[in-house]
Amino acid sequence: MIADVGATKLVSFGPYLIPGGSLIFALTFTIRDIIHKRLGREWARAAIVSAALLNILMAVFLAWVASLPYPPFFELGEAWGMIFAIIPAITIASIVAEVVSESTDTEIYHLVKTRLPAWPQWTRVLFSNAVALPLDSLIFASLAFILLPPLFGGEALPLAALWPIVAGQVIFKVIVTVVSLPLIYTVPDREIVLTE
Repeated sequence: MIADVGATKLVSFGPYLIPGGSLIFALTFTIRDIIHKRLGREWARAAIVSAALLNILMAVFLAWVASLPYPPFFELGEAWGMIFAIIPAITIASIVAEVVSESTDTEIYHLVKTRLPAWPQWTRVLFSNAVALPLDSLIFASLAFILLPPLFGGEALPLAALWPIVAGQVIFKVIVTVVSLPLIYTVPDREIVLTE
């Protein structure tokens, strides 16, 4: 949810652009891997679905608040409404990208874990993130900044902005992945089996 609000601002790093939300969202891939490692694939899937539902609730609430009248002395009323009115576009893009990329990440992590159990644990994170991070960045940037904004009263960025955003996100997420790799060793490799 925090990432969706942060994504309303693009941050420049030289030729690269990063949605502000990526500064925190990049860590979620490793956190999801930790959940998978400790609790299993079903809990990882449940975390993905729960995050999507919470994001929908936040987007609906913020869009509703943005539509409410504000007093004339509140100078930020129009600007606030413009910023948070695009949250639904960002949220939809975020949910689609998150569900596709994190589900892909979960399945690749599980595949490496079950097919290559002798490999070091950090390889699970590296392999799953190597596919999921670019996928997430491409889906999110395309939807959030190019395709969906016009549907919610915003303006699409020029198509030329897509690649600097995707590249910026991928580079940053790779850095976060490498730095956060040791976190996979903070929890024991044990799955809790749910009884029916």
